[in-house]
Amino acid sequence: MLHEANCILLLSSSNTHGTGYLDHAESEIRNLFRDIRDVLFVPYALHDLDTYAAKAADRFRLMGFHLKSIHQAAEPRLAVEQAQAIFIGGGNTFRLLNFLYRFNLLEPIRRKVASGMPYIGSSAGSNVAGPTIKTTKDMPIIQPPSFDALCIVPFQISPHYQDPDPTSKHMGETQEERILQFLEDNDTPVAGLRESTMVSIEGRSAILKGPLSARLFRKGVEPREAPAGSDIIPILFE
Repeated sequence: MLHEANCILLLSSSNTHGTGYLDHAESEIRNLFRDIRDVLFVPYALHDLDTYAAKAADRFRLMGFHLKSIHQAAEPRLAVEQAQAIFIGGGNTFRLLNFLYRFNLLEPIRRKVASGMPYIGSSAGSNVAGPTIKTTKDMPIIQPPSFDALCIVPFQISPHYQDPDPTSKHMGETQEERILQFLEDNDTPVAGLRESTMVSIEGRSAILKGPLSARLFRKGVEPREAPAGSDIIPILFE
């Protein structure tokens, strides 16, 4: 389960309709990083690392933080060990996890978060916070050594959760159906985060933030709605 030292923010997305990059999450980011100045950025989910890092650095500068990208560090593991806080951005989850394995970063990040280092993940960065990346919507454009991820939270994240559209003529599986298929062969609960929603974890509570509810899934149990402001841990593990 969750540790008392946890300071984690997991975003469904870094962008929402009608707003700029991270605008919808600024107040939560400022709150989580309230005692932090320097942030380590992990841009591995996108191909153009320099452009991605520059975009993130510009946005964090507006919030009063100095952001340095891990891909510019001579020793990535040392950068993690020295970090005050970490932000893992979105993109392709398979690419991101592959780089985390390539540079042997999973255990250092896991250890730092367990000791109380604040962690923010967005989209793919939220996916890797769970036990595995098996509930990502991304294409497997590269094969990481394993689907096992950071496991800094005890549940799966399914970002960009979309409800079934009753007017759609698309005959493929809905996101809910795909998550239920996951639970046919796996026991880990899943939090489906709609756009503009996020989970703020401080200590042993995981509070749903944003204007919308989340869709929560457990094996053998009907999916449930968690209203904004609720603690999703009792619903996922009761």
